[in-house]
Amino acid sequence: MCAIEASRRGRKVLVLESSNKVGKKILISGGGRCNFTNLHIDPEAYLSQNSHFCKSALARYTQWDFIALMDKYKLSWQEKTLGQLFCDDRAPAVLNMLLEQCKSVGIKLDSKVESIEYKNHYVVVADGQKYQSESLVIATGGPSIPKMGATDFGLQVARQFGIKTVSFRPALVPFTFHQNDIDRYFKDLSGLSVDALVSCNGQSFREGVLITH
Repeated sequence: MCAIEASRRGRKVLVLESSNKVGKKILISGGGRCNFTNLHIDPEAYLSQNSHFCKSALARYTQWDFIALMDKYKLSWQEKTLGQLFCDDRAPAVLNMLLEQCKSVGIKLDSKVESIEYKNHYVVVADGQKYQSESLVIATGGPSIPKMGATDFGLQVARQFGIKTVSFRPALVPFTFHQNDIDRYFKDLSGLSVDALVSCNGQSFREGVLITH
């Protein structure tokens, strides 16, 4: 998305992709149907130490902008639980749409970045080749799915340039219990979904909780 927008503004853009394929996470999102946005996006729904960033970021590119792009490419979609929007087709349709938008952008696959330096401009070394640029965007994501190629490279670069970071903590994780507790409290509740209010560190979330075991 960033490469597409920069290219539209007349910038010369190069994407260095560490994976052997673009958009792997898009392809697995939403169970393969790509839950591409949400109708109820609001800054208050995001936990951040800089709430103003959420406001400005969400104001510059809204969910309606992406919905308009989907409609332009005649990709039908439907709303599911809590405003989640899913593509009626499979996730590759969304990826192909984005790649179509990237036609004017150079993309190098299997590019392993070896070093990043800054002195009046950025110098990136990847696979033994140097690239210079006025601007640099690092979009590595988090280290949550190593089998998809996720690493802590972004955190390493932040430390290199003295950028303050917060501690990494698991976000989407299952609750695990001792088998005795499962048998005692949950065995007869398997398959039951309940409306629950969960609170932690002053923040509260209300949604359905499914008991699976």
